[in-house]
Amino acid sequence: MSRLESVRDYAGEPAGEQAETFRAAVLPVPYDGTSTWGKGADRGPDALFEALENMELHDIETGAEVHREGIAILESVPVEVNGQILSPEQVRDAVHARVEEILDLGTLPVLVGGEHSVSIGAIQACARAEEGMAVLHIDAHSDLRSEFHGSACNHACALHWASQHLRLVQVGIRSSEAEERAFEQEGNVFHASRCHHTADAEWIEEAVNRLGHAGTPLYITVDLDAFDPAYLPETGTPEPGGLDWYQVTGLIRAAAEQHRVVGFDVVELAPRMERSPSAFTAAKLLHKMLTYILKPQPPLHQDH
Repeated sequence: MSRLESVRDYAGEPAGEQAETFRAAVLPVPYDGTSTWGKGADRGPDALFEALENMELHDIETGAEVHREGIAILESVPVEVNGQILSPEQVRDAVHARVEEILDLGTLPVLVGGEHSVSIGAIQACARAEEGMAVLHIDAHSDLRSEFHGSACNHACALHWASQHLRLVQVGIRSSEAEERAFEQEGNVFHASRCHHTADAEWIEEAVNRLGHAGTPLYITVDLDAFDPAYLPETGTPEPGGLDWYQVTGLIRAAAEQHRVVGFDVVELAPRMERSPSAFTAAKLLHKMLTYILKPQPPLHQDH
């Protein structure tokens, strides 16, 4: 079987057979090798896909039905060999290779994690393909450490490489170590407190403008702990004082309207119950992001 064949229908909707015809390819990475508190991110992709199959797919906000655009769910990136969990460096390299294959087909790569270390390879692959790429990082944590627990590919280091090589705008941050402040890009960190004490339209416009000129190639990485735990509690490291649904989706829609999204990920779902409400929220976010980024035309109105 080709590694780019769809192995699961998106939201139960048949997407075709070969990735050459897809507008987006969803790549599951069920890796939980570096998480340090709440475990379970390896269960994130399956829980999200199950929730997706039980969602109503018409988007009220835009009138669009993105599931009709040709979206593949690919075979998961292997995260263990002979029962041994791979190192984060090995997973980074595997993700990098798979994302390169997707990009070579002119298809939008979409990662579903897994913990945040899985984003490193995807960001690097997209940056290699897209000169001048920027990164929008939506998260509770800075994730800027140069290394953690002996690895530069730890989930706590997920955005360090991007901070050194790309324009990086971070939104929702409310937890950081002092050492990470040295790697922040001046003026490009929008702490959650600022988001709550400034009109949404104001800080969203500034954050989107800081990503670069209109049409800048953009990678978006969403750690679900960016949300306040009241909205999404089942994640590896929840933090109080987070963003709400409309702040996150409003930011992503504005970024997708002004810039050219070349890849994105949704990571750190760690479901702890069957039919997880957090998984449903994560699935809804994935569907929303695809809608904003692929920009499908609303179907013609039909009388019933």
